[in-house]
Amino acid sequence: MSTRGGVLHARGDVRVEEHERPPARLPFVIYALALGTFLMGTTEFVVAGLLPQIAGNLRVSVAQAGLLITVFAVGMIVGAPLMAMLTLRLPKRLTLMLALGVFAAGHVAVALGSSFALLLTARFLTALATGAFWAVANVAAARAAGPAAGSRALGLVGAGAMLANVVGVPLGAFAGQLMGWRGPFWALAALAAAAIALIARAVPDDGPAQRTGSLRSELAALRSGRLWLVLAACATTTGGVLAAYSYISPLLTDRAGLSAGLVPLALVGFGIGALVGSIVGGRLGDARPHTVTIVAAAGAALLLLAICLLTGYAAATVLLVALLGFFGLGANPVLMSLAVRFAGRAPVLASALTVSAFNFGTAVGSWIAGLALGSSLGTTGPAVVGTAIAALTLIPTIALTQRRRSAAAAMT
Repeated sequence: MSTRGGVLHARGDVRVEEHERPPARLPFVIYALALGTFLMGTTEFVVAGLLPQIAGNLRVSVAQAGLLITVFAVGMIVGAPLMAMLTLRLPKRLTLMLALGVFAAGHVAVALGSSFALLLTARFLTALATGAFWAVANVAAARAAGPAAGSRALGLVGAGAMLANVVGVPLGAFAGQLMGWRGPFWALAALAAAAIALIARAVPDDGPAQRTGSLRSELAALRSGRLWLVLAACATTTGGVLAAYSYISPLLTDRAGLSAGLVPLALVGFGIGALVGSIVGGRLGDARPHTVTIVAAAGAALLLLAICLLTGYAAATVLLVALLGFFGLGANPVLMSLAVRFAGRAPVLASALTVSAFNFGTAVGSWIAGLALGSSLGTTGPAVVGTAIAALTLIPTIALTQRRRSAAAAMT
């Protein structure tokens, strides 16, 4: 709902205007949840930097090894809404702890696995837990921060995943080169086990009053047309970026001429861009959500096109990859906040559906990108696919803006 004074958030029967004064500091629980998403982001993206090692060790092609990214995305597509519904009446703290426990066990299975089929299965089960954690963490963070700082809180929680690209993924790539690709998975299992204790202390008991939602009331959110537009934007923006990023290593080495040892540094650039973009997008999104989503979509599409045209220049490509992180993933917290808003009384399902949408885009994008990698386009193929998918984001984001303006005009 919109007014001239600002966009309104729905919390039960109470509407709160966005220009309400936001808190000076976010509660500590937001940072604890961000640590959890750091682990989740690391495991999702670290495979991109380990694909050559995994493929060589398991005697599969790089494109086949890329299925470890695709199957993880599929697991999150299914796991986020399914686990959100199954745990609807459970305390959010318990749900987060259980998700981390399954996450840790899945990484132990990957570290010990000797067959590609086993790794695919373990990655899928780990993704189920990741989807559950992410969906509930978003709701817990938004509730703790309040409606005036919802996008800001989700931006910080999302920044945990973006920080994974700055710290977790490069460290994982370095560790994979030094001690084999299984080492990063052992480390993630240990960190997840430690995070369980932190979540147990930091996340407050939500109480029975906040666990009274029903499956019927949650599913009623699916009637919102604006929610589906947001979900479409989630799928295309992430699908476009991840289509290119999933196979960025061969593009940097084969086309841009970057040495394999410098690839982790290029991943750091992407991660820094994504981290800054998530924080900036979250801060701007509380005031101008639609402007942020449109600018980010247009910027991502143009940057991917530039990568396609300039892959022969190493320095330019590395810079473009960093900017892609900023624009390509910077609007994600804003999209999550809009989804929760448009879902009304079904925030858990809305949050879960954004996770599914992001990963549906990742699964489809990385799958098509893998096909393009084996085509005549070669290592540039994934970036070409990413450009086309990212450009589609302009359709739902512009449609949302038009609907907001129409609603505002009708109220004047």
